[in-house]
Amino acid sequence: MGTTTVDVAAAPPEGGLTSAQVAEQRRAGAVNAPVKGTSRTYATILRTNVFSFYNTILFAIGVVLLVLGRYNDAFTSVGLGLVNAVVGAVQEIGAKRKLDNLQLLDRTDVTVARDGARTGVPAVDVVRGDLVEVRAGVQIVVDGPVVAGRVEADESLLTGESDPVVKQVGDTLRSGSFCVAGQGWQRAEAVGADSYAGRLTLEARRVTTDKTPLQLRIDFVVRLTMALVVLMSGAILAQALLEGFTLLRVVQITAVLSGLVPYGLFFLIAVAYTRGAARIAKQGALVQQVNAVESVTHVDVVCTDKTGTLTTGRLGLSDIEKLGPPDDDGVDTSTVLGRFAASVTDPNLTSVALAAALPGRAWELRDEIPFASSLRWSGLVTGSDGTWVLGAPDALAPYLDTPVPGTSVTDRTALGLRVLLLARPTDAGAGLRDDDGRASLPRLEPVALVALSDELRPEVVESITRFRESGVAIKVLSGDDPRTVAALATQAGLDAGEPVAGPSLDDLDDTALDSLVARTTVFGRVAPEQKERIVGALRRRGAYVAMLGDGVNDARALKSAHVGVAMRSGSTVTQDVADIVLTDDSFAALLPARDEGRRIISGLAVSMYVFLARVATQGLVILTVAMLGLGFPYSPTQVGLTLLTVGIPTFFLTVWATPGEPDENLLANLGRFVIPAALVTAGVGTFIYTLMYTSVLQGFTSGRTPAEVITEFQGYTGLVYGRDTDFAAAAATIGAQTALSTFVALASFVLILFLLPPHRIFASWTATVADKRPAVLVVLLTAAFAGVVFTPVLSNYFGLTGAAPPVFAVVLPSLVGWFVLLSVVFRFRLLDRVLGTGRLPAARH
Repeated sequence: MGTTTVDVAAAPPEGGLTSAQVAEQRRAGAVNAPVKGTSRTYATILRTNVFSFYNTILFAIGVVLLVLGRYNDAFTSVGLGLVNAVVGAVQEIGAKRKLDNLQLLDRTDVTVARDGARTGVPAVDVVRGDLVEVRAGVQIVVDGPVVAGRVEADESLLTGESDPVVKQVGDTLRSGSFCVAGQGWQRAEAVGADSYAGRLTLEARRVTTDKTPLQLRIDFVVRLTMALVVLMSGAILAQALLEGFTLLRVVQITAVLSGLVPYGLFFLIAVAYTRGAARIAKQGALVQQVNAVESVTHVDVVCTDKTGTLTTGRLGLSDIEKLGPPDDDGVDTSTVLGRFAASVTDPNLTSVALAAALPGRAWELRDEIPFASSLRWSGLVTGSDGTWVLGAPDALAPYLDTPVPGTSVTDRTALGLRVLLLARPTDAGAGLRDDDGRASLPRLEPVALVALSDELRPEVVESITRFRESGVAIKVLSGDDPRTVAALATQAGLDAGEPVAGPSLDDLDDTALDSLVARTTVFGRVAPEQKERIVGALRRRGAYVAMLGDGVNDARALKSAHVGVAMRSGSTVTQDVADIVLTDDSFAALLPARDEGRRIISGLAVSMYVFLARVATQGLVILTVAMLGLGFPYSPTQVGLTLLTVGIPTFFLTVWATPGEPDENLLANLGRFVIPAALVTAGVGTFIYTLMYTSVLQGFTSGRTPAEVITEFQGYTGLVYGRDTDFAAAAATIGAQTALSTFVALASFVLILFLLPPHRIFASWTATVADKRPAVLVVLLTAAFAGVVFTPVLSNYFGLTGAAPPVFAVVLPSLVGWFVLLSVVFRFRLLDRVLGTGRLPAARH
């Protein structure tokens, strides 16, 4: 974009930079270029998700299987890992694109002084040392001091302070703020990434991902399982090599062992989070970081800004106290205030609140002094009703002939109200300007005090009550005066205690800050850096923190919290960095989000029981059978049956879960369930496998096997009876594998009934549940498995023989014995008795 010279009446001070100086600054890189990129590139995201340690192993196995022509085995081995990689990469790329587009500054043109003339340039072309014109209605795009003029800056976007700040020569203007009044020139000292807005943008773009407690537990379980699988793989593969197994057999064994890692839990988490996010979106909470659905459940401290979060950002009329003599009935203060508000040419929060409460007809004006933070009052000279002034009591006090009663002001201020004074000149004909035309007050007489209150959001009081009943502490972090914030917090139902001002935190070390934050509820006049420190102090004390905010000043604290929550009506920067956006600006939307998070935790916890029981059972069976020297009990395609035994059940169990208190002893309880279930199931499974293996092997070696059976097994194994020496062992292996897979599948279905008992006959692990859907699911899964077994195409795909009476003659009685034995173990807590866990001292918190 090129530059254009503009005509201006007043010349800038000092002439500004020359073209040569601008070129020199550009060569030095001192340009107000927008901040770019995040810490993770697309290549990094794809590499870490697709080529994780576990995926790399699966992909290597898959390539070898493809080379060997085992396409079904290859698909089974790598499919789930690839799905997980795609889901993770898509989510992370979406987050990166949102952060990359985040910008705090508007991309507008500004006026600078160059070569003695005023020149319009894009904000991104401003260089260090430029003189930048500042005028009302424009955004400040660089950091630097005012060198000429006088302006009022609205820094609420940066600090949360709602009142404009007067900036005179020598005072620093910060990028990201807005000029609301006055005019002047600013010297650009910090530009681009070095400016305040640039540093905030960089901080907001910082990639921060906190794993939730459930994610950490699942990650621990998966890593532990991987370590055990590696150790077990080493021993089994060494035995396979010593026994002279073929390369194909070794690769198949490796694929099966890799499949023991419950990697599907990560996929299940992604599905559960996505569904939970869709559910709570209907309640007014848009989830942008999917694990926030669960994370919000663990929150025990909520830090919130005041304006825009606890309040609507609007003012309401609280009361009017007339100050004139009791017999002075010539002034109807409500009418005067209503007409005053209707006559203001540039409405603000105060005039809007008065106009809403006291509708009136506008005056015909002869003169107007607009409100300015430097004056702290505004005034109107009407054509019919004289002159009226409305402003802060302390700003008007020096001009009053009759003082305002002190308690009338202080009592209302202590309640968090904004107090204004309505006054009129003692000389009815007095104006509001001096001889030079500047705003000037005459002697005044007080007419009335006007009290305005911040409007609390309607749901705030009830929501805070419900949070406190749930054991969640609330802390208010605001840029406003601590006393005002404390009064408002009290109205919202909080015990405000002794409020603390932000500047007092700067001299505290981390230890002193941690102690102060623990006992304080309200913090006022806090800067973005101080909000971030407060969140950090809470985290150091072990709190799980959510931060609610709506302005850019809250962005750093949102990034530092476990859960960042933004208001839809807030700044786009805050929304972009938040984990959750409250689409209806309703504080109450976090409550159903907590319930949905608990539902997810309950569902995933049950799924972990099912997953780990399957993994432990398979691992024990593999070890035992390998020790017995009876071949290998699984093929990669048979492992694919976990879609029925684990995949589908865990999906529906997660979807159907109901909210409940998170199990703080989840890992211990997993051990209490999984270890007995795996030991009993693996023991019975190994018995079935051994019995079938030896029976089939003896049948083929004895020469008494019927011809039709030989033909069937030749089709199953791809070998020829009487010609291939390893035909009998291969036939025995696939026959035993079929019996084992049938038993383990049926046992896995029944384990669901142990976890969610529909009847007291199954209630040996836990109490019965009213929800009968899991029982129906078990019936349907059993029917689906029967369809696999009795359909030749499907049974062949999964590496099983067709339905055979000998298999069911062994499996079904064994299943009954397994059920009785496991019921006894669970009902009498035999594992706890053997290990003595019941005598261990309780954990202290």
